[in-house]
Amino acid sequence: MRHVVAAVALAAVVTTGLAGCSSGTQSGAPGSSGSSHGAPTTGTSAPGSTGSSGANPTAPVQPPVSISEEKPVVPPGVTPIPKEKVDTTTLSDTYRDEAYVFGDGRDVEVFGVGGGCKEARAEVTGQSAEVVQITLVTITKQPPGTLCTQEIRQVPLTVRLDAPLGDRRLVLESREETG
Repeated sequence: MRHVVAAVALAAVVTTGLAGCSSGTQSGAPGSSGSSHGAPTTGTSAPGSTGSSGANPTAPVQPPVSISEEKPVVPPGVTPIPKEKVDTTTLSDTYRDEAYVFGDGRDVEVFGVGGGCKEARAEVTGQSAEVVQITLVTITKQPPGTLCTQEIRQVPLTVRLDAPLGDRRLVLESREETG
């Protein structure tokens, strides 16, 4: 009996210690397998982050697609961007190779990676008549003296373009930062 009590106490200490390592990154849309921490800002769905979309920063954009490991749930009014229009050749297999357009055609949802002490954001890094380039940024923030879990989860990120995506090709790239 003493071993059971000790094991339960140890589990409580470990759980409490790991709870403080949450990055606060939104891990999914409402109703998805992740938790939601308030309305996202324009340019990204990671609270507190901003994308370089040039859009009105006070207008919140909700990620429309609920994700799961199996298959995303795509609501009416959201259009998957055809795979042949999404270039993910520089991304690792950790990232999803899908993207969605919604609203007036200027809102694009992509998927970054986060979890533990990692946050995610998306930045529009280039727009031309033929191509839109979006960089998926993973920021590692590990305060001194903390432990971080190593889980990786898909994070829906929404950016707003200057003009509707239309027939333009979408190029997704990634970058890692330490914050």
